[in-house]
Amino acid sequence: MIRNLLLVAGVAALLSACGGKMPPASELIPPDGKYDVKILRDTYGVPHIYGKTDADVAYGLAYANAEDDFPTMQEGLFLARAKMGLLKGKDGAPFDFLVKAFRFREIVAEHYDSQLDAGTRAICDAYAEGYNHYAALNPEAVIPGVLPCTGEDVAAGFVIKAPFFFGVEGEIRKLMGPERVTEVSEKQAKVWEGNALSNELPIGSNTFAVSPKRSADGSTFLNVNSHQPYTGPVAWYEARLHSEEGWDMTGGVFPGAPVIFHGHNPNLGWAHTVNSPDLLDIFVLEINPDNENQYKFDGEWRDLEVQVNKLPVRLWGSFVWTVKKESYFSVYGPTVRTDHGTYAIRYAGYGDIGAVQQWYHMNKATNLKEFVAAMRERGVASFNTGYADKEGNIGYIYNALFPVREEGYDWEKYLPGNTSETLWTEFVPFDAMPMVWNPPSGFIQNCNGTPFETTTGPGNPNPDDFSKTLGI
Repeated sequence: MIRNLLLVAGVAALLSACGGKMPPASELIPPDGKYDVKILRDTYGVPHIYGKTDADVAYGLAYANAEDDFPTMQEGLFLARAKMGLLKGKDGAPFDFLVKAFRFREIVAEHYDSQLDAGTRAICDAYAEGYNHYAALNPEAVIPGVLPCTGEDVAAGFVIKAPFFFGVEGEIRKLMGPERVTEVSEKQAKVWEGNALSNELPIGSNTFAVSPKRSADGSTFLNVNSHQPYTGPVAWYEARLHSEEGWDMTGGVFPGAPVIFHGHNPNLGWAHTVNSPDLLDIFVLEINPDNENQYKFDGEWRDLEVQVNKLPVRLWGSFVWTVKKESYFSVYGPTVRTDHGTYAIRYAGYGDIGAVQQWYHMNKATNLKEFVAAMRERGVASFNTGYADKEGNIGYIYNALFPVREEGYDWEKYLPGNTSETLWTEFVPFDAMPMVWNPPSGFIQNCNGTPFETTTGPGNPNPDDFSKTLGI
């Protein structure tokens, strides 16, 4: 059985509560005829979304996802707006502090028009309007205080969530503990060799690809098997997207995202697994004993930028208390002050909002050349990527936006924050990533493990070709 849902306009009542009012339906439902989309659901409930344009499809994806999991989508919007304290009380306030201290909203506002092309902005804006349309028709399901959703909110979701996948949240939690947990590296004449392969490897996702040279019937096979929780903001939502502009993708997406993150189209497919590149560094600043808002850098005292963050926190019922907490900014980036030191946090991809655009271009790739061109955009800063296409190509990329770091420091420790030697500004080129294409074995795999055992026999990357500062 397939049921057909046509998106039609309706009237929503006003809803007011702590945190704001829901705008009138007339402000949330787009003009008649702006979007032309159908949502067809198969017997498993999976939405198959058909539209004339890519924007139509993104609009329909938001509406379908809202039908199935609107609470999670709303939580994502509260996160993007730094209002988790209103939603979850004191448990949500640390996330709001992170968003404000890292200036994520300012970054998105500054770069939304300049870093994202017109097509990407169109699907982000359309997705936001699909979200708003569902909210207008279902006012009883709306948590007030953040509507209407905008395209910038959609892009901000990518910017905020991406660094969680390579450990930013965990490192900040360590910093905010009662004492310093990591030594500060001193530069050594001998190049740091790095640690041996850990026995505490992550367990979880896997991907495999088999080329025609190895399969019994001459077909190409790709296994997409990312392991995510069944519920919550990083649970897969399955969808099929089809527009008359060439978007024809099936796969998994997180609630709040307008593009498929991994799956397949008629020509190719890919799968992500979580890798663990070293993309984050913590710098210990040397503070002026006569001025706590100055730090030494290359022999000179510099002023910290001081920012007072207002964090509204719902304590009980409708009672909201606004907490003020300072954050700082140094030449390295976002900076926090604790009882045991002042620390700057720097990670690869900070200031870039291009993840949504890269995944959109990956969705629309029709061959290996176009897929690799999308990967070269480097808006997505991490994730192993397994690949296969209908031409019989298979491959693997240890995707990571590796900083070019000064040799001699132990980059797994904290770094001295008083010298430009430790201030990296460039990145290892894409072509220098560990990768494997069409190996003689006809087989690639990754299960969150090392890139140096991607295949059997010849064709694996050589560990000696990669600096230990990359932390692979």
